[in-house]
Amino acid sequence: MGLTGRATALLLEKCREENPLVQCITNFVSMDLMANTLLAAGASPAMAHSISEVESFVELASALLVNVGTLSEDWAGGMKLAALTAGRLRKPWVLDPVACGATPARTSLCKDLMALGPTVIRGNASEIMALASLGGERTRGVDSSHPSEAAAPMARALAARQGCIVAVSGAVDVVTDGTRTLLVGNGHPLLQKVTATGCSVTALIAAFVAVAGPEQALEATAHALAYFGVAAERAAVDEAGQVRGPGSFRVKLLDELDLLCAAQLVHASRIGRST
Repeated sequence: MGLTGRATALLLEKCREENPLVQCITNFVSMDLMANTLLAAGASPAMAHSISEVESFVELASALLVNVGTLSEDWAGGMKLAALTAGRLRKPWVLDPVACGATPARTSLCKDLMALGPTVIRGNASEIMALASLGGERTRGVDSSHPSEAAAPMARALAARQGCIVAVSGAVDVVTDGTRTLLVGNGHPLLQKVTATGCSVTALIAAFVAVAGPEQALEATAHALAYFGVAAERAAVDEAGQVRGPGSFRVKLLDELDLLCAAQLVHASRIGRST
């Protein structure tokens, strides 16, 4: 799979054709935007989180997303069971370690989930640094206090150790398998002013990896980030060229995710290799 905008467009087209079901165990804050992001990309969301049914939903799904944003003991158990099931069935699953490092309980759960072999881990720089150091890095919540570039060495080390893909979101997204590192230059600062955008792009990664195949998870992750970033760039500016506010931006983001065509992605997608 290439890294061009044409490759981004082809993978989006494949997602819309295959309509993968993504089982999302995620936080209350992100459910609405995440589900609608998946629908806009042609995927189908399943938002079930009860421990009594997560195993059944993973069996039906093409991919699994585990987001640890709002925790409870029941949800934590469901997350672990779902990840175990995905591993048993050899289905791709993506971990979003929201606010890893903020509390001992959260960090411990992220460590346990990481041991279950995620296909992709996606977080901001602070979360990835905390996960890589197993709690040595303290975060204050979901916001990152580090640029993505600062986390790149730890992301590469984590990816190599885990045998997975690690993606660090930021002004420039860093995606690595421990050996190869890709940089995605799409996005807009307004994404930081709308909650659940990071959570939603993680679900999009799960959908793209599902249709590309785990062996192409590095490229699929980069293409998902580029697609979401291009939509954000287009949503941020109105017809008069003025930057929108976060409320109208959120609505327009879903419109752009749904309406983006191949020609627009070919022109705007920016994925490169780190030197």
